[in-house]
Amino acid sequence: MSTETTTHSAALPGAKVRPPREGRSNGQWLVDGHEPLNPNEVFKAADNGLNVRERIETTYAREGFASIPHDDLHGRMRWWGLYTQRKQGIDGGRTGTMSADELSDEYFMLRVRMDGGALTLDQLRVVAQISVEFARDTADISDRQNIQYHWIRIEDVPEIWRRLESVGLQTTTACGDTPRVILGSPVAGIAADEIIDPTPAIAEIVERFIGDPELTNLPRKFKSAITGHPSLDVVHEINDVSLVGVVHPESGPGYDLWVGGGLSTAPRLAERLGVWVAPERAADAWHGVVRIFRDYGYRRLRNKARLKFLLAEWGPAKFRQVLEDEYLGYKLPDGPAAVASGGHADHVGVHEQKDGRRYVGLAPVVGRVSGTTLLGLADAVEAAGSGRIALTPHQKLVVLDVDPDRVDALLETAEGLGLTATPGPFRRNTMACTGIEYCKLAFVDTKDTATAAVKVLDNKLADLGLDVPITLNVNGCPNSCARIQTADIGLKGQIAKSPDGDDEFAFQVHLGGGLASADREDAGLGRTLRGLKITADEMPEYVERVTRRFAAERTEGESFATWAHRADEESLR
Repeated sequence: MSTETTTHSAALPGAKVRPPREGRSNGQWLVDGHEPLNPNEVFKAADNGLNVRERIETTYAREGFASIPHDDLHGRMRWWGLYTQRKQGIDGGRTGTMSADELSDEYFMLRVRMDGGALTLDQLRVVAQISVEFARDTADISDRQNIQYHWIRIEDVPEIWRRLESVGLQTTTACGDTPRVILGSPVAGIAADEIIDPTPAIAEIVERFIGDPELTNLPRKFKSAITGHPSLDVVHEINDVSLVGVVHPESGPGYDLWVGGGLSTAPRLAERLGVWVAPERAADAWHGVVRIFRDYGYRRLRNKARLKFLLAEWGPAKFRQVLEDEYLGYKLPDGPAAVASGGHADHVGVHEQKDGRRYVGLAPVVGRVSGTTLLGLADAVEAAGSGRIALTPHQKLVVLDVDPDRVDALLETAEGLGLTATPGPFRRNTMACTGIEYCKLAFVDTKDTATAAVKVLDNKLADLGLDVPITLNVNGCPNSCARIQTADIGLKGQIAKSPDGDDEFAFQVHLGGGLASADREDAGLGRTLRGLKITADEMPEYVERVTRRFAAERTEGESFATWAHRADEESLR
């Protein structure tokens, strides 16, 4: 990955971000003052989101769902990882026509913060037991390295918090306009080819800044990622801030600083600032970036409030200058660009640690597990001589520190739990968001649709023997929680017209996206096939068809993404 290429990543096909119009207040605190310019900014200014916890514990949990006022229910409770889930039986045709109150059930999704994806054995058991007792056995692994529960009752939230906090976990700013969970390499500190261990940097940021009231009223959400693994295993190009391990020719291991990534309906890839950050200054650099976002981020329109819009206006040179002069008080040295190498970023399979033990990456189907499954896994982890696991940004999990002579037993037990270290190519490379099952923004089902498709595709395409992975990401709405623009095949849920003129639930197709990896030098956004809509029933057949065309038309060594961007449109339909 050359410096020139990554510096201009936002200009890659599909980048749509434009800064807001000049000549009016955009709600930048250090430019326009603190006057709230929309209802979200009003309720945030009225009361810090962190303050809702006391009301949950003393009032709402005792008096029930009906006692929760609107601004807390659909606003501040997100600051503690709580979203109302979609009321059952409301089809996708009404997603855009009903209010949040009408769409909401009297149950919550609860997101547990797991910075770096790390879980001790004790933490794993507590997380699993909460699922069994309070969440109807739901426990989805998200692409943010955390666990999402569903069916949570407000009456149970204080006890859930008590149990989580007893083992060092929290839901603090797991959602909301705040610093969200920090992605970190799942194999931090153990991988033989690791450049730098990000664990100390992640721990310092969490200890110093998570829950800081000065950082809990940001313009929008703020996503972070830190890795020292050469596979670039934390999807750094689509986070607001990322620190990526590099070796400076004079100063040694440190971090390459990226800012301004994000997808949703206006995707933009992050850009390098071109600096080298010393390990002991990583937390301060992170703190500087998040404060720039707080002070200069756009607050007028929520759809233009992510950090990527500010970077689109400023560019990386000005952003670096403001970071150094106004927030750090010192210059950062120029540094080299991160280069992807070192195998697959999902860490699936059996791998040797630098201490001679093994780590074992296991694949559920599209991140769907349960508390019962996790309890069984905890027993298997302990039997394997391990005391910890890690979740990945690819909806996988990794068992760390396995005794070599216990690997086979672990693999056998994991298979019985629905987890495998040898998945078929589509099981390995398919992700799906929550979808209409629980999400109020979704138009279509995702988890069940993707699960059914994986089984069909791994069976029907077994004869191809492809030597390159093909990623399939399935999203229930345009917001791209499942990263559709950076998948080889990205499917975006929406409402379309059938040939008879009736509304039908379908997917728009994006092809040829991807992030930097051992198989791809540079990140890029996918190609949208205008006018092509496929239904859930048609999806497996379509993916099989386009995959076989790729196999037939590709040149030697060509990736799916390269082919998809050069192929005739007819080959892609």
